[in-house]
Amino acid sequence: MRMGLQRQFNLNGMHKFGDVVLGGIFEINFFSAFSEHFTSEPKDPICYGFDLVGFRQAQTMAFAVDEINRNSKLLPNISLGYSLYDSCGKLGISFRAALSMTSGRGEPFQLNESCNGKPPVLGIVGDTSSTRTIAVSSIVSLYSLPMVSFFATCSCLSDRSRFPSFFRTIPSDAFQVRAMLKILRRFNWTWVGLLISDEDYGRHAARLFQSDLAQSGGGCLAYLEVLPWVNDVAELQRIVSIMKKSTSHVVIVFAHPSNMLNLMEEVVKQNVTGLQWIASEAWSAAKVLHTPSYMPFLAGTLGIAIRRGEIPGLRDFLLTIRPDNDTLSSQDNNLVKKFWEHIFRCKFVSAGMEVEGQTQERRCTGNEVLRNIETEFLDLSNLRPEYNVYKAVYALAHALHDLLQCVPGSGPFKGQSCASLQGLEPWQMVYYLQRVNFTTDFGDQVSFDENGDALPIYDVMNWRWLPDRSTEVNNVGEVKELASKVIDLILDEEKIFWNFESQKPPESVCSKSCTPGTRMARKKGEPLCCFDCISCSEGKVSNRTDSTECTSCPESFWSNIQRDHCIPKSMEFLSYVEPLGISLTAASLSGTLLCTIVLGLFTRHRTTPVVRANNSELSFLILLSLKLCFLCSLLFIGQPRLWTCQFRHVAFGISFVLCISCILVKTMVVLAVFKSSKPGGGGSLKWFGAVQQRGTVLFLTLIQAAVCITWLVSSSPAPHENTEYYNDRIVVECVVGSTVGFGVLLGYIGFLAILSFLLAFLARNLPDNFNEAKFITFSTLVFCAVWIAFIPAYINSPGKYADAVEVFAILSSSFGLLLALFGPKCYIILLKPEKNTKKALLRRGTPRS
Repeated sequence: MRMGLQRQFNLNGMHKFGDVVLGGIFEINFFSAFSEHFTSEPKDPICYGFDLVGFRQAQTMAFAVDEINRNSKLLPNISLGYSLYDSCGKLGISFRAALSMTSGRGEPFQLNESCNGKPPVLGIVGDTSSTRTIAVSSIVSLYSLPMVSFFATCSCLSDRSRFPSFFRTIPSDAFQVRAMLKILRRFNWTWVGLLISDEDYGRHAARLFQSDLAQSGGGCLAYLEVLPWVNDVAELQRIVSIMKKSTSHVVIVFAHPSNMLNLMEEVVKQNVTGLQWIASEAWSAAKVLHTPSYMPFLAGTLGIAIRRGEIPGLRDFLLTIRPDNDTLSSQDNNLVKKFWEHIFRCKFVSAGMEVEGQTQERRCTGNEVLRNIETEFLDLSNLRPEYNVYKAVYALAHALHDLLQCVPGSGPFKGQSCASLQGLEPWQMVYYLQRVNFTTDFGDQVSFDENGDALPIYDVMNWRWLPDRSTEVNNVGEVKELASKVIDLILDEEKIFWNFESQKPPESVCSKSCTPGTRMARKKGEPLCCFDCISCSEGKVSNRTDSTECTSCPESFWSNIQRDHCIPKSMEFLSYVEPLGISLTAASLSGTLLCTIVLGLFTRHRTTPVVRANNSELSFLILLSLKLCFLCSLLFIGQPRLWTCQFRHVAFGISFVLCISCILVKTMVVLAVFKSSKPGGGGSLKWFGAVQQRGTVLFLTLIQAAVCITWLVSSSPAPHENTEYYNDRIVVECVVGSTVGFGVLLGYIGFLAILSFLLAFLARNLPDNFNEAKFITFSTLVFCAVWIAFIPAYINSPGKYADAVEVFAILSSSFGLLLALFGPKCYIILLKPEKNTKKALLRRGTPRS
């Protein structure tokens, strides 16, 4: 199938013949218009707005080709040529340039039925715009023609299914976005605004930024706005107004210098200060923004910039550029003439012709000295896109060199064949380009991954506004992707200029971080970064900043006051050092001391009638048992141990049974003595002699001892850490083990006490010489009342208070028995000794009338 262009395009370009031709598309003019010819043919574009930087990029490609031709080791005996075209910043013109290169500048070429054919160039370097590159690459990929871009960053171009022959020497926006997120995390900026240009570059960057931001969870967008291409004042006013009202102090801009110029005009009008700008690579080095009117606002800008490089010999090459007077009418030299006119502010005029309206304009002679001009064109201190152009040309040259080094019989293609220069197919160049790996003189490695992307590395730039109102752009770090796919950010923060009074990085958060001990609670209808900080509830903690939830402490732990870590729960028991424990201990020791004093008093006056009345041996035994009762209460104070839990109830039960048994026997003796004093009752005392009294007390006490031993053997009391009473502390208590055993122990004491009370109550009206029954009645009444009140109080008292109730009951009942039984006798012994005689006691026994 034979195809050809219907007409030849009239495009601005520069050409050099060679054995192998490389193509290039550069934006050398900013704008274009179409000539006004009233013909049926398509109009040719007229480009204007000369761009020195774009022209320098094209000349860098020409220099690289010239340098390779002079290199005896790279492509020896092969001369490279080039065809470089000006896109004029228009997609249509880039399209025409691509078609011209793939079609042989209008010459017919052969296509087969599947639309495959061999174009005249072996590779294209360009374009500068992602949108134009996407369109051009989609065309040249039909021929499998390799295209190496030095400035197109759209991540969509990494799609090998759509762009199988596309490569680039600049990292994609996917890496640029990840690099920016790394910077945001470095300074804890979680609340940012995003501005994008209205084309593929901006839209894809925004999509990637939102996706990666959501995945990383490192922040939220305060706003996302699209900058208009034209100077739409109303739209720009709306966007800047949003920026001014927003609480975000960081704004990221994926746009071109032309977008920024329009935006900054409105920023200056509305005086929007206090913003930290983050620039994408498209405008991070744009000198057009370094003006005294913009820099008060843009100073301190952090930008992602293309890796800077050095190209030795480029300056000397650029200085050789000059218009050739013999070929001024040549189309190939048209761009050089435009450059000359722009740089020297003059105009070329053909001999014998006057240009109407330009008679006063200085004419170009072609003999002007370029070296004497101070121009941005010769400032090679910041070569960034040019360095990428240089690497792109060398990548194509190395691919071609590797292709030509192939040894027949060991080649990579079908039948282990090799490609030849005469029958070279573009897809064969793609194969070798994919495997290119070399190092530039500047020390940078050049290779491509499976998607055609270069090794990702960027410089981090910072804009500083100097006192002389000039701008300095400093390299303050670099960001690169390691082999492990981890983004490595290196920043020299001391070199960064911050355009704020504090000279420190600004704070840009929707809500301040939640400190440990609190959790984040999202605000309804607002982004994730906007939240309230709520304190963790009791028993829960958060030990890191911005925790989304509080975690419960283990069972034996509880949250501290700050709720930021768990601490062991405090052990609660009736302690000797707390006021309640001290009071009960003092009462116990006082009771013991009082018993000792009474015992000593009775011992000293043991021969007196008051002491000898009603069996003094039982009185001494009661005092000894009461002393044990007072002392056994101490076993209920202090941290429960196994032995204290077992011994406390045994000591309590046996001591009280011994005491009540003595009181019971004493009451029975009183009744027996009274009965024996009546006629015919003399035989009553033979059953209540001293031996019988001791035996009865011993027998009744042994019953309680048997109950205690059975209880201890079957189900012994033991210490237990109870977590049910309180959440924040552990109650250490003695569990009784067997409720039945504990009930029998108390029940037996109660049975003896009630029996004693009943017998004493019956004997309360006996003659005065037997009036000890009244004291026994009162003492047992107090004892029963205390222990009847003890039961509900004990059941309803948690933890240590149950022990305190039991100790209080022991002490109360013991003091009641001690005072009721021995108080009156001590009174007589100490204060009424005249009544401590046998005669006095017998006189008190006179029957009442």
